[in-house]
Amino acid sequence: MAAAWGLSLTAAALRAVTPWPRGSRLLAASRGRRALREVSSSPEAGEGQIHLTDSCVRRLLEITEGSEFLRLEVEGGGCSGFQYKFSLDTVINPDDRVFEQGGARVVVDSDSLAFVKGAQVDFSQELIRSSFQVLNNPQAQQGCSCGSSFSVKL
Repeated sequence: MAAAWGLSLTAAALRAVTPWPRGSRLLAASRGRRALREVSSSPEAGEGQIHLTDSCVRRLLEITEGSEFLRLEVEGGGCSGFQYKFSLDTVINPDDRVFEQGGARVVVDSDSLAFVKGAQVDFSQELIRSSFQVLNNPQAQQGCSCGSSFSVKL
């Protein structure tokens, strides 16, 4: 079933053994060093924006139901200091910024936005995994070899 929905094995395994809090579903998070894909940017695109690739928009429209959206958070951890966390959510908090494109929504809290402003959110399908990724993050100085964590520019 994981392959049918394009979820990573990690997310499928976690879903099988972890009780999910209502309104939030964990998705695979990673940061790839892939070539830039064609991006559909919002009309008010700017430095404080998050840009969604066409593949991200298509995938979000396939997997979200009703008022669900993709939440992007940055948390401490990983071998480089910070890591990306993706989840499906339904609750928008007062400090959240909503980025909508083609009916797909990505929500970032104000603290996390400082670490990802100007970045792109992509959905990547590879032979061994399918996941949302943050690409071309202008706030990141470097990442670790696994691609899931990053350090910030000072």
